[in-house]
Amino acid sequence: MNINDFRFDGRKKFKVRNFETKQEGDFKDRTEAEDLRDDHIMDLQGLQDRLYAEGKEGVLIIFQAMDAAGKDGSVKYVMSGINPAGVVVHNFKVPSAEELSHDYLWRAMIAAPQRGMITIFNRSYYEDVLIVKVHDFHKRVPLPERVLTGDIFKNRYEQIKNYEKHLHENGFRIIKIFLKISKNEQKKRFLQRIDNPEKNWKFSDGDIVERKFWDKYMAAYEEAINATSTPECPWYVVPADRKWFARALIAEIVVSTLESIDPKYPDVSEERKKRLAEFREMLIKEE
Repeated sequence: MNINDFRFDGRKKFKVRNFETKQEGDFKDRTEAEDLRDDHIMDLQGLQDRLYAEGKEGVLIIFQAMDAAGKDGSVKYVMSGINPAGVVVHNFKVPSAEELSHDYLWRAMIAAPQRGMITIFNRSYYEDVLIVKVHDFHKRVPLPERVLTGDIFKNRYEQIKNYEKHLHENGFRIIKIFLKISKNEQKKRFLQRIDNPEKNWKFSDGDIVERKFWDKYMAAYEEAINATSTPECPWYVVPADRKWFARALIAEIVVSTLESIDPKYPDVSEERKKRLAEFREMLIKEE
């Protein structure tokens, strides 16, 4: 499949109403998609190992979505085969008192990836131009009047773009993924969580509350994606009604990004090779 069909880098606009969430691509069936996903997972193992060993670039993968769109499952399946030592996952929930006492980017900055590492944000600083915008939560934070203007979110889009530009220019790649689920598919998944006792724990009262703001969320996502899409830090909008398709597409996006980095194992100097040969000889001679 062509991942550029789902890529938004500022040259085209993302329109919620025109986006088909039930896409299946060119796959003959689900099995073919899952086979491709598994192949990419195998590719990812080698790429991540070299990324970790080289230690030059870091990767930040951001997942944003409405509830039940499949963020957790995507992380679980796509990243299942890689070395846990080289991956960190951060789940961003309601800000703590300490986090609220700093600027909204602070908690993301201290969780940013290290070189050689893959860091996954399950939700992110984009919540501050999504749920915060939908519910006007920014008005509940002790911000100065000069900040609380009609331009607050326009300013935040610029701040986010500048932050991501800063990361990119300092050796970090950013993969931004919006899992776009339809309202009807979300309803089906909510009902599954209610009807299946083993999934009851996944459902919260807040899920129903947030669903009532669906249209406002779609408008917020559309605006945020269009305002923060750049060639260096594009958004990928992934159709999420078919989990198998979404996971195959995400795997291809991640592998494609790592292939563009083309990480390599560090070169070993002749002096080091000689030293290693001496160690080898010592080990062989051990009784």
